[in-house]
Amino acid sequence: MQLKKIKINSFVLALMAAIIVAYIVPSGAELLHIHTVTDVGIGLIFFFYGLNLSFAQVRSGLSNYKLHTLIQCSTFLLFPLVILLAKPILVSGVGELLWVGLFFLATLPSSVSSSVVMVSLAKGNVPAAIFNASISGLIGVVITPLWLGMVVEQVQGISFTEVFLKLIIQIILPITLGLVLNKKIGHIAKRHKKWISNFDKSIIVLIVYAAFSHSFIIHLFEGMHWTQFALVYVCVLLLFFLMMFLMNIISKKVFKFPIEDRITALFCGSKKSMVHGSVMAKVMFGNSPNGSLFILPIMLYHISQIIIIAVIAEKFGKRAIEKP
Repeated sequence: MQLKKIKINSFVLALMAAIIVAYIVPSGAELLHIHTVTDVGIGLIFFFYGLNLSFAQVRSGLSNYKLHTLIQCSTFLLFPLVILLAKPILVSGVGELLWVGLFFLATLPSSVSSSVVMVSLAKGNVPAAIFNASISGLIGVVITPLWLGMVVEQVQGISFTEVFLKLIIQIILPITLGLVLNKKIGHIAKRHKKWISNFDKSIIVLIVYAAFSHSFIIHLFEGMHWTQFALVYVCVLLLFFLMMFLMNIISKKVFKFPIEDRITALFCGSKKSMVHGSVMAKVMFGNSPNGSLFILPIMLYHISQIIIIAVIAEKFGKRAIEKP
């Protein structure tokens, strides 16, 4: 699949418009309680997924241990090793502080909500995506601080009780409820798949708007020279495309996964969670005057992965369904 053949669609334009609106009216996210809306929206997204799934599908997805191993190794081993190996080059280009931000990004778990949404839009293995995205957040609670402890001195103790609670409320409970009600009202969700797909996209646009609104309010980008900003962004893009390339090659040539599993490996194995990154950054670097520099790569990676994967997901989603 060649990305240059993919046309910009209304969804991608909406994501770009969200950034512009966030710059012009950054206070809108708080005034309109966008964070609350997106929290509720994410719960509804997973509830709808549960309605469209069955226990047999979930069991089938969980049994694919090769896919799960590949995704988790990509998230917590390949990502950090790439940044570590490239440290001499990166430090000379962007500086020590921004390199720490890049390494922090590399150690984060995979994104939960957007990973599953994008896999669903692309008609990939949704049960496997749900499992990997959810377990990634749990693993990251331990692995991310351990990785960070190797390069950052005096990392504070971390308590993620609130994160676990949010994971249960927004993901596990809605999916469970959807699975329980699958036999009774699952046909309603299947009948309104197009409406649900549009709802998913709308929530993602709001998430992007809320994220960038916060960055503009706290003046995240002030004080940086444009060349330094450009170098960081180039590094972020190179990391993203490198991991997508590796996931595509390994899943296709080494494991020979079917297209649904390749999509899940490609999306879940190349994404990083800004939600987890924001929480961990606040705890680990909250008292540092350079805290905003540490979260800059996460912000850039987050919007890039959503826009790029959204385009790829749309392309995958339009493919012809192969019959046995």
